[in-house]
Amino acid sequence: MKILVTGKGGREHALLTALAEAPSRPELFAYPGSDAIFEIAKPAPAVDLPSLMEFMRAEGIHLCVAGEESMLVQDAGLANLCMEAGIPCWGPPKESAQLEASKEFAKEFLVRHGIPTAKYAAAGSLEEARAAITPLPVVLKFDGLAAGKGVAVCGTREEADAFLDTVFTQRLFGPGRMVIEECLTGPELSIFCSVVDERFHLLTPARDYKRIRDNDDGPNTGGMGAVAGRGLVPESLLEEITSTIIKPTVAGLRKDGLPYRGFLYFGLMLTPQGPKVIEYNCRFGDPECEAVMPLLQGDLAQYLMEAAQGWLRPEMLETKAGWSVCLILASGGYPESSRSGDLITGLPEAGGARVYHCGTRRNAQGQFETHGGRVLAVVAQAETREEARDAAYAQAAHITFDGCQRRSDIATLHFS
Repeated sequence: MKILVTGKGGREHALLTALAEAPSRPELFAYPGSDAIFEIAKPAPAVDLPSLMEFMRAEGIHLCVAGEESMLVQDAGLANLCMEAGIPCWGPPKESAQLEASKEFAKEFLVRHGIPTAKYAAAGSLEEARAAITPLPVVLKFDGLAAGKGVAVCGTREEADAFLDTVFTQRLFGPGRMVIEECLTGPELSIFCSVVDERFHLLTPARDYKRIRDNDDGPNTGGMGAVAGRGLVPESLLEEITSTIIKPTVAGLRKDGLPYRGFLYFGLMLTPQGPKVIEYNCRFGDPECEAVMPLLQGDLAQYLMEAAQGWLRPEMLETKAGWSVCLILASGGYPESSRSGDLITGLPEAGGARVYHCGTRRNAQGQFETHGGRVLAVVAQAETREEARDAAYAQAAHITFDGCQRRSDIATLHFS
């Protein structure tokens, strides 16, 4: 079996590692990939989506797995092009991927199908957005894809004006509209499903820590760490989430004529009024993927291959007992900027944990150095959350590079 995974970060490194460990032993390819990824997968010689499709047809790829979101909505859409080429794709077509690509599309979907979410307004200009901001705090979301940086929680009018300037004047994320939401309160929760047409399979829940500093302070990032485990969510709460959010979402996709085969991420806020949807992602979350993948047992490659062809078989995967904790090491200046070229030391000494490469490259001497905002994900598992957390931090302590940023409260904050 030949499998190609699209993407280049820690999520894709974790996915490819799990696929490489599958009993079916697939032959793996990646695009665009990274130096670390290419230690377990072959590079696909492509420069864009059309040339990638040419390679997959010529190579006889049996399955394409969408790791990142951008290719799902780029050009004609990765899954759409795979369908034309007769290549099973684990990832939704372009029209369905709008659930992630457009915040306004997602909010309209949520309201239309009666799925709990925050109240909102949409704006196409600076003036409209300013007029829509009444109570504070408020959550401002750029409508399109922004690599996890297009959301701002603003407690003051000055903070809101600064983000509006970023979106509408500087156009940091490109042209696009904005969603203005009421600010929900409560701990966040990430729920992942494999969705195949009208069926779904719940995977291990996780919690992501998006802010750059301890105590959820500072600007949003792509994620500074995550904790995962079956014990994260009481069974009664999971049943409520399933009945009020997951089932209506899957039914809504079918009702709206939006075909779906792929991972579906539910970003939730556990408010005093019950769980509400913050966002959808049409792929696995990052860094939650890095925490969840080591907990999965079974043949992920065969599971995804069959699911992409329409057969969802939950019995092929099991979740290990215990907990998994992922700690992100970020470069200096992140998330406003990032540094590249800082030498990374201590990787061999961190062998007691899984280390996934989010933003690294090899230098001329063959050593790994920083090459992006989030650099490494250090992941450890244990029977208890506390033991897994302590193990992740102990192994991460071996790794150093100039400007390294890490939070000290991953898997601690939001636990009583």
